[in-house]
Amino acid sequence: MSRIGKNPISIPAGVTVDVNATTVTVKGKLGQLSQEYSGVTVKVEEGQVIVERSSDNKEYRAKHGLYRSLINNMIVGVSEGFTKELELVGVGYRASNQGQKLDLALGFSHNIVLEVASEVKLETISEKGKNPIVKLTSHDKQLLGLVSAKIRGFRKPEPYKGKGVKFVGEVLRRKAGKSA
Repeated sequence: MSRIGKNPISIPAGVTVDVNATTVTVKGKLGQLSQEYSGVTVKVEEGQVIVERSSDNKEYRAKHGLYRSLINNMIVGVSEGFTKELELVGVGYRASNQGQKLDLALGFSHNIVLEVASEVKLETISEKGKNPIVKLTSHDKQLLGLVSAKIRGFRKPEPYKGKGVKFVGEVLRRKAGKSA
């Protein structure tokens, strides 16, 4: 049996989980999320969500752990939320925001302006002597990952000097430069 799929998900206080025939809806203090599912059965018993599969078919085994993880991420998201921080490493790299518009100066001839989804809370931190940081917070883990990957994709960190947009705490594989 799936090691991830067989674990029950405990429901924290203030979170409600509604299960329909093909949809799971989770409501909490930070918002509401819903996920469609198929090939598994989802039950709410005694403050826990249990995901079970109908057979040991390869398709059902794959979906068992997947839907358990998705439902767990929804429950954690509406109760605690998720945060990602991106660091801009490079001379002249800047970030600023006005509402949900993120303005990035990444060494191109023009600034990049990105309209961020309203579910993602955007914050930019610029301190003198430190690299600018873009802080993204949301209750939807999938959307947060999508937005942060889009921002990182504008200028991925290069392996020689490490310049570019990287996640805070990300370890980059560095290469040695030319040997004289």
